[in-house]
Amino acid sequence: MEPKMRAGHKGTGPGAITPDGCAVELYARLPAGDEPDIIASAVPAGARVLELGSGVGRLTRPLRERGFTVTAVDESAEMLERVRGARTICGPIEELDLDETFDVVLLASFLVHTADPAVRRGLLRACARHVAPDGCVLIQREGEDHHTRVPRERADPAGFTVRIASSEPVGGGVHEVHAEYVFPDAVWTQTFRARPLTREAFEGALREAGLRVDRYLTEDGMWVRAVPVS
Repeated sequence: MEPKMRAGHKGTGPGAITPDGCAVELYARLPAGDEPDIIASAVPAGARVLELGSGVGRLTRPLRERGFTVTAVDESAEMLERVRGARTICGPIEELDLDETFDVVLLASFLVHTADPAVRRGLLRACARHVAPDGCVLIQREGEDHHTRVPRERADPAGFTVRIASSEPVGGGVHEVHAEYVFPDAVWTQTFRARPLTREAFEGALREAGLRVDRYLTEDGMWVRAVPVS
């Protein structure tokens, strides 16, 4: 049985669409950008990395090329079929319990902004459960103006345009976001729900999971290095 589309989530365009509205073919095309360098600069060389929400391996491959050993986790089997050269595990992140720890746990793609607070708690507890006592958790969070500077678009050097067309409040502190990805030969859209978090709320969610901010890795505060609370 195929999983149902999540409430408030949908996607259009060629190929398979996952329950959160992500298009597998689209994510196979998206470049990693500077994110692997940000990650590599914040962790020990050759670290064992648990990548939560790996998708098709957009970050997995460049991290492996930099000498990291990666275990890739995603709830979409269709996404994981695209991952090469890494151990893969299919299932919900919040339920993950591998009975092992890693030097680095990676939670990218703004997953911490899931609309459901219970799921967010589950995600962060999974991070805390799998990080070594002397390890770290790297989290990508939204920028401060992520939901107010709309519409906006960016022309990627790889030859496509990303457009955040709208971000509308739908109640309970949740926004419904509509994104468009325009390539010369195809167009994909994704609609999803996200919960904006102030820096104070974000750090509070970390503390609840037994983590604390070690430092913000980028000037815009979007990449964060957290460590277990001693």
